[in-house]
Amino acid sequence: MTTLLPTATTTEERQRNAHVAILPVGSFEQHGDHLPLSTDTIVATLIAREIADAYPVLLLPPVTISCSHEHSAWPGTVSISARTLHAIVTDIYDSVTRSGPTALVVINGHGGNYVLSNVVQEASAESRNMALFPSREAWNEARATAQLVSTMHEDMHAGELETSLLLHACPEVIRPGYQSADWTSDDRRHLLTKGMQAYTESGVIGRPSLATAEKGKAVLHSLTNSFADVLNLFTKS
Repeated sequence: MTTLLPTATTTEERQRNAHVAILPVGSFEQHGDHLPLSTDTIVATLIAREIADAYPVLLLPPVTISCSHEHSAWPGTVSISARTLHAIVTDIYDSVTRSGPTALVVINGHGGNYVLSNVVQEASAESRNMALFPSREAWNEARATAQLVSTMHEDMHAGELETSLLLHACPEVIRPGYQSADWTSDDRRHLLTKGMQAYTESGVIGRPSLATAEKGKAVLHSLTNSFADVLNLFTKS
């Protein structure tokens, strides 16, 4: 598996002279029996690495623990508060914009990090250059391009999308049994109140049996292309 940490030197970053930094934000939470706790961090870093290979950006190391409170019933899950994640991202923005880049794009790999939208909202109101990626539209375009069968709502957690991405990039971390791990729960109206355990026994909500490495590769390619619009927000003269 490709290292999760950037390996560029300060000399190389000086030569790159990136105007935009990208920060992967993952999580450390259960992903059923077949995917590792670090799945969201792996996903966010995969997306960020593909972007860094395609565009002149500063790739930052990932934030590996975030807001996974809805998964707290499962062993291994670790969370920080929303206010702590808000402070971490804001502090990183302040620091990174002192060393060259003038904008920060947060690459979010965990859907439960709702506070990241508020961080970007507040930054915009304060004339700070920050964005959140992928957007819902970028995810939907990627799913369509990769011909995923399940919808974004159906494929909530450890399903077709995430399993496909890991099958493509790091199949060695996937445990046996994903082909028979499907679990559907489309009505999750009380998720924030009751947590994931009210809607799934295994921790999975989705259909990992539909996953393929080819779909994962196509998703990453589509997201990388979509990032161009975000980059243009901060690089237009």
